[in-house]
Amino acid sequence: MLTNFPVSPASSYQDYQALRIVLDQGVATVTIAHPPLNVLDIPFILELMRFTATVRADEQVRVIVLESADPEFFIAHGDMHFITNPALIAGFTAVGTPSPLNPMQELHEQLRTLPQVTMAKIAGLARGGGNELLMALDMRFAAIRRTGLAQPEVLMGIIPGGGGTQYLTRLIGAPRALEAILGATLFDAELAERYGWINRALPAEELDEFVAALARRIAALPVGVAAAAKAAVQAAALTPLQQGLATENTLMGGLFQSPAAFERTSRALAAGAQTRAGERDLEGLFNTM
Repeated sequence: MLTNFPVSPASSYQDYQALRIVLDQGVATVTIAHPPLNVLDIPFILELMRFTATVRADEQVRVIVLESADPEFFIAHGDMHFITNPALIAGFTAVGTPSPLNPMQELHEQLRTLPQVTMAKIAGLARGGGNELLMALDMRFAAIRRTGLAQPEVLMGIIPGGGGTQYLTRLIGAPRALEAILGATLFDAELAERYGWINRALPAEELDEFVAALARRIAALPVGVAAAAKAAVQAAALTPLQQGLATENTLMGGLFQSPAAFERTSRALAAGAQTRAGERDLEGLFNTM
């Protein structure tokens, strides 16, 4: 496992009002603290955009874990004042580069396209824009009996507008996406897991350590491996098969002859890989190298 990580300047992740950011061994843990409900309003969106712009260029951060300081709410939803006071959105878009996307879509696409692996640790409610932000991340892990996910926009006379119709359909398929969007009911962790909305539903007392261990494991991979895997998987979701295969081949080729690949494979062979005994627990063999 890799143990040496250059240190990112701590000053790069200070001076946030709604975010607390801790860097440790290639993992950035981002705790959302935007009282009273972690509503996704313009100030919060702007802070998240500033964070994504900073971390995108930080090669020392390999994994990003989002969590909430609020025990009841991950992110409640988008600011309802966007509907009752359209000038909020108009003022935001007037100062930015012209785009066919609204501010929440812009934010979520910035998160989705980060080179780092992103994951959420959910132990609260996330509706509307809060759930859309979660779906823009690479992975989602949720606490049983504490998590609720929903897209309730139709109850306000609109439809999801922060990417919800697109992200949810890609995750769970069109029929179930329509059930969730038009039914506008709250999904608990177990049902969300069964539908493919989240990766795993875990007992609340196991959530922290599971996510932390996975984040550490990914961050310790050789440089470039996690980013290449993420890019290849996204190509599978967004491009035709032949184009996705070509992308996979290009990304794999860039790592195939790397010193890290040669060293790790050589050590695995010396430790018993490709023998009957070694192959019975190949993962354990790699983990002890």
